[in-house]
Amino acid sequence: MEKNAKITPMQNTANTLTLHNPITINGEKVSVLTYDINEIDGVLFATAETKKKAAAGMRNMAITPAAEFDFALHLYLGFAAIIAVNPTYDFSDLERIKGRDVVEVMGIGRNFMLKSDETSQGSDSDEPTEATPESTTQAKPTSNEKA
Repeated sequence: MEKNAKITPMQNTANTLTLHNPITINGEKVSVLTYDINEIDGVLFATAETKKKAAAGMRNMAITPAAEFDFALHLYLGFAAIIAVNPTYDFSDLERIKGRDVVEVMGIGRNFMLKSDETSQGSDSDEPTEATPESTTQAKPTSNEKA
């Protein structure tokens, strides 16, 4: 690699979604959307939450579902992941997505909310953790086992 070569964060990080029902954005028919959940920043996250509430007709709601189970938020976070790498797109453009494409976009947002950091997956050790003690009760033999 050259000494002065730069690696941009966007290299090999954007994913694509092929739409079953293409939409028109800025006068062009779009059938493939790129997205990157790692490019969602605080502003996009907050905008997704605001747009979700507006779409559902909620202004100031005192009780909100847990984010892990908020499927509408997942959809708008999926839109945010698309907008993050396609700054000429707007939430109103992506709200025209329909059919099973909606579920695909919702999955993108769900992955953003539920994806854990690979580095915190636990140790490679086969040793049990303190939180999961081994059972001290011996298993009873079943009728299929010979004594």
